[in-house]
Amino acid sequence: MNILVTGGAGYIGSHTVIELMAAGHTPVVVDSLVNSSAVSLDRIAVVTGKRPVFHAVDLRDAAALDAVFQCHGIDSVIHFAGHKSIGESVAKPLDYYENNLGSTLTLLRVMEARGCSNLVFSSSATVYGNPERLPVPEDHPIGAVNPYGRTKLFAEGILRDIAASDPSWRIVILRYFNPVGAHPSGLLGEDPAGPPNNLFPCITQYLTGRRPELRVFGTDYPTRDGSGVRDYVHVMDLARGHVAAVEQMGKFSGAVEVNLGTGTGLSVLEVVKGFEVASGKEIVVSREPRRPGDVAECYADTRRAAALLGWTASADLGAMCRDAWNWQLKNPYGYR
Repeated sequence: MNILVTGGAGYIGSHTVIELMAAGHTPVVVDSLVNSSAVSLDRIAVVTGKRPVFHAVDLRDAAALDAVFQCHGIDSVIHFAGHKSIGESVAKPLDYYENNLGSTLTLLRVMEARGCSNLVFSSSATVYGNPERLPVPEDHPIGAVNPYGRTKLFAEGILRDIAASDPSWRIVILRYFNPVGAHPSGLLGEDPAGPPNNLFPCITQYLTGRRPELRVFGTDYPTRDGSGVRDYVHVMDLARGHVAAVEQMGKFSGAVEVNLGTGTGLSVLEVVKGFEVASGKEIVVSREPRRPGDVAECYADTRRAAALLGWTASADLGAMCRDAWNWQLKNPYGYR
């Protein structure tokens, strides 16, 4: 299939492009490069032997996006593109609503005009808010506590409304838990544009000397070691989940929500120990008070992914830490 990958130069998008090519599909990457780097496309070429088709397009530009559809005969779309910093979304909510929802609406309009009704949407476990039960199933009540999360929540609602209005739509809403790791080659990985919000790049930047300390917020939770527990899933497993979603889409109609996670929680301090093993370095932790809004535990119910997509995560903590450290070691300043 010819598959449009919006945000395909970004972290999860670039790894998914590799897996799409490995599966015999033709990805067509559309990315504004506002929060990503075209260097990732060069790295994809090194890994796969072929540079993917690329168009530098802002998704809100309907004419430019329509030209891409016309040129390539798109069969399906994987929609990653969007701003994703929770802190920035709180400071600049209008930017987030305008970009994330505006780009999604424009994409859907162009898809509708071009008769393309197969979509995989990049959502997030943030739509579950504070989990009421564990593991978190797809029918868990949804809500959001920040503008970024609300853009995902509102986009999901738009997609369900479209699917209900027209039976030709096939939409898979993938709710990620905590994407981590990097391509095993060390050529592609997570490259935050600013200070990282996620645990893994905080640790790897600490190990390379870019961060003076590693702060752990909350070590008195009612968990096995007092630190928060999350469901970390390797980015290569996530990438394969997207390929599975595209390939299994013909089995159903309408919109369906699917969790992508391991189904197992790992604590912050367990992750720290995993990086000590992977790097051979000691990590000194600065223990800080809990942050407002953080929960003790959150991990996925993954049965629907296995049943509908035939997908389960395979990488363990050792592989996640090893690949993330390999990427940071080879690219201490990311793609720059």
